Amino acid sequence: MIETKRFLYKSGNGLSGFSPSFSEHYTSKKDTQEEFQDQITTLRKLQSMLYAQGSHGILIILQAMDAGGKDGVIKHVMSGVNPQGCQVKSFKAPSSAELAHDFMWRCFKAMPERGNIGIFNRSYYEEVLIAKIHPRLLANQSLPFYHSKLHKDPEFWNTRYKDIVNIEKYFVHNGYMVLKFFLNVSHEEQKQRFLSRIENAAKNWKFLMSDVVERQHWQEYQQAYSDMLENTSHELAPWYVIPADKKWYMRLVISKIIVDKLKGLNLSYPEVNEKHMQDIIKAREILKNE
Repeated sequence: MIETKRFLYKSGNGLSGFSPSFSEHYTSKKDTQEEFQDQITTLRKLQSMLYAQGSHGILIILQAMDAGGKDGVIKHVMSGVNPQGCQVKSFKAPSSAELAHDFMWRCFKAMPERGNIGIFNRSYYEEVLIAKIHPRLLANQSLPFYHSKLHKDPEFWNTRYKDIVNIEKYFVHNGYMVLKFFLNVSHEEQKQRFLSRIENAAKNWKFLMSDVVERQHWQEYQQAYSDMLENTSHELAPWYVIPADKKWYMRLVISKIIVDKLKGLNLSYPEVNEKHMQDIIKAREILKNE
């Protein structure tokens, strides 16, 4: 049985305590298949009750380095979920309209309705990740207090971290569960996945030269992720650091965490009131007597 607490980020640890290749006693995809399918079946049932009840919303945030496996998590973990109650939003470079608003605006608009599961493939966390690595992105945001050294100002980033935490607390206080997963892929495994995209013609469409360019900033991103985890993992919405080198294990762990957290909501189908029950009885008689 997977002990999911081991993947919770603990303050002060950074990424040093998390191995990207960890897979405990599992040695191959075959070892995980039966357990994984059980989780998918359970997730399907829980999502049906979540949708019917309509009082809780689920926000799943996926963050990772390029080729970390975000798309695969969405494809496989959510394979049994009813599309009617699940929305996926991928956040690319912001548009001019989005840049004219605060950095959370486009994410607020993409929040799922209660009863639904929303998945952010990348998220508002890019504002404390890529924006740290590429200062020009801050210059594009028309901040009234912008100056050329803003990206080096610790107080600016601390304020952003606090704003994010406060917004997530707001989500939780309004009936949303926020599940945050950092897919922790190793430097070597990312290289192999990029090479696979280059050498396999069927995967050429996935390859972007910009991914290789960003790889040159690996250490900067590792530090940015460590800072993000340290400053934005909180009791109401903690970060889970998931080993991502073995995709089959990563998907099993994430499915297990999602299922366990949904079970904690004590979901059920809405109770039928007396008037509704009388309508059901009447409708049965009408249909049987046709």
